[in-house]
Amino acid sequence: MALLKDIRSCTLCQDELPLEPRPILQFSRKSKMLLIGQAPGLKAHETHRPWNDPSGVRLREWLRMSEKEFYQADRLAIIPMGLCYPGRGASGDLPPRPECRVRWMDSILCHLKEVKLKILVGTYATEYFLGKGSLTEQIKEHSFSDSSFIVLPHPSPRNNIWLAKNKWFEHESLPLIQQKIITFP
Repeated sequence: MALLKDIRSCTLCQDELPLEPRPILQFSRKSKMLLIGQAPGLKAHETHRPWNDPSGVRLREWLRMSEKEFYQADRLAIIPMGLCYPGRGASGDLPPRPECRVRWMDSILCHLKEVKLKILVGTYATEYFLGKGSLTEQIKEHSFSDSSFIVLPHPSPRNNIWLAKNKWFEHESLPLIQQKIITFP
């Protein structure tokens, strides 16, 4: 597929990255669901596999997807807002590089004509698709509605404080989100 090949050879922001560019994503023209995250972590960069870390384990648990289902591109496209590992900051990984979104997101979205459900993970993806606002409120709004969006907090262990303060997410929202995914064609 030409688009995927072009993206994987992208070096647009190589001078801004701490490591060599390595766009990490998966999609197929047949993808039915689209998961939009932040940016690959270091382990994903090293293994060239998206969500290949403890955050990915938690995310798959939340979505009730096996590893095999999760990495099946015909079912689930995985596109980060920033395609390459952005480096480490004082309180975790740096934000996704904006060049990726500007250069590639519209082309990817146009390519994914079969997508019926979008899973937004974290603030960067949610703001891009749904506009600015409280991530917590966006999660609530889209969990309890018949929306074609699912909004999730980032599954990083760094978010354990948010999860502890928002017990409704795991007790009320997650069962509804899981039901949406299970019943999804």
